[in-house]
Amino acid sequence: MVCCVRCSKGFKICCVTAILLFILLATLLLVLFFTVFKPKDPDIILQHVKLQGFKLELPTLNLNVSLGIVVTVENPNHGSFTYQNSTAYLYHGETLVAEAPLHEDTIPARRDHNITTSLSIFADITKLKGLSTDYSRGVINFTSSVTLLGKVKVVNLFKMKATSYCTCYISLFVPYKSIDSICNSKIKL
Repeated sequence: MVCCVRCSKGFKICCVTAILLFILLATLLLVLFFTVFKPKDPDIILQHVKLQGFKLELPTLNLNVSLGIVVTVENPNHGSFTYQNSTAYLYHGETLVAEAPLHEDTIPARRDHNITTSLSIFADITKLKGLSTDYSRGVINFTSSVTLLGKVKVVNLFKMKATSYCTCYISLFVPYKSIDSICNSKIKL
């Protein structure tokens, strides 16, 4: 026994219209996701570095530098980024000389956000290759790196895991007790 369903002309038009609207909506969402909502790398700017202490102990050749740091993160994305507790690492050449804690926080969508931390550098100069040469030239160069693991929330609807990588090249000008930096950042979903 064969059952034959007869569809009215109005029902067919309604189904075709619904399918076309679904295809149009899916296309629109794809275009928005790959253009407007495409993740952009955040800009990281070292706003304020206060040299709280600088001491070179002789004859033991120990270096003690204390820094108060304010970093501004400019988030150009349409999604907020919530990151977990992390640590920023400071290197002189290949040698780790300091760590700074970064506490869990949220960087709002399309906004600037300040992150404040403190950093204490304790190093034995005899173990840091090239530090005495840098010091005698008046400029000590450091490299800072941090990896932030977290989640991006786009339009309060979509949540995706994301990782932000940042590397900063920092120059400490000893005679002037001032600092200059250049930072590069990337975000991966």
